[in-house]
Amino acid sequence: MSDRMAQWVAVMRAERYAEAWSLGALALAERDPATRDDPSLPYHLRWVWDGTPVDGRDVLVRCYHGLGDTIQFARFLPLLAARAASVTLEVQPRLLELLRTLDAGLRLHPFDPARPLPPAEVDLDVTELDFALRATPDCARPPYLRAPAAILPAGTIGLCYGAGEWDADRSVPPAHFASICQRRPVLTLVSEPTELAVLNLAGCPFDIGATAALVAGCALVVTVDTMIGHLAGALGRPTWLLLKAQPDWRWNPAQASSPWYPSVRQYVQPRAGDWESVIAAVERDLAAREALAEKQG
Repeated sequence: MSDRMAQWVAVMRAERYAEAWSLGALALAERDPATRDDPSLPYHLRWVWDGTPVDGRDVLVRCYHGLGDTIQFARFLPLLAARAASVTLEVQPRLLELLRTLDAGLRLHPFDPARPLPPAEVDLDVTELDFALRATPDCARPPYLRAPAAILPAGTIGLCYGAGEWDADRSVPPAHFASICQRRPVLTLVSEPTELAVLNLAGCPFDIGATAALVAGCALVVTVDTMIGHLAGALGRPTWLLLKAQPDWRWNPAQASSPWYPSVRQYVQPRAGDWESVIAAVERDLAAREALAEKQG
């Protein structure tokens, strides 16, 4: 990680957003315009916005990163729509229906990597929206997405233990959750069969709409750092986020809360690879939560 990137991560985690935007402006000024949206690079490594103001212009927002990134920064799309002449969102097809619930007058277009839309007056990657708008997380607080809640047994916990292939260190071995699943109604939010004692042994449907409905119906979501955490946070659901010792930039390991998602509580590994301590803390807090609910009910 470069010194400037490390400084940007530090100020973002400290919620000193003006300093982060200043660092972003320095990086933007140093970019070679000829490398903008460079087709020789993978989409997630490209830069898109050249600093052109969005006000009164036709804006194309491209979603070149992961599903979780799109969900996290989609909060700013209504703010953009209020300032731009028009907004087209070129979004991962799996997220189309979910993002229609933003109700921001957007034109939604499925992103086809082989045939991306031509440039507009202003092109932005969705992860550049906060910088382009100078908007903080408090400018667009959850819930900002909506989903009909699935009907589930009272107290159902939604569990996601797998983070895919992007970063295997984010995933938790499923066996760590055996005790939690044996004593409570638990629904897996991973799209694969499981041997855990859950309500849906075949796994969660590989469908964002169906997954969002399950998340909306859960009393609590316990998840590793993946799209499910962003989805649950964007829906405003109580969420316990399990993080590796050195988590992604958007999570401050020194805090239990997140400015991006107020409904999220963070559980960070005390040492790299130590999921046992994290699960033990989750077990203790689940027991305390259930004791309080019993006392109140």
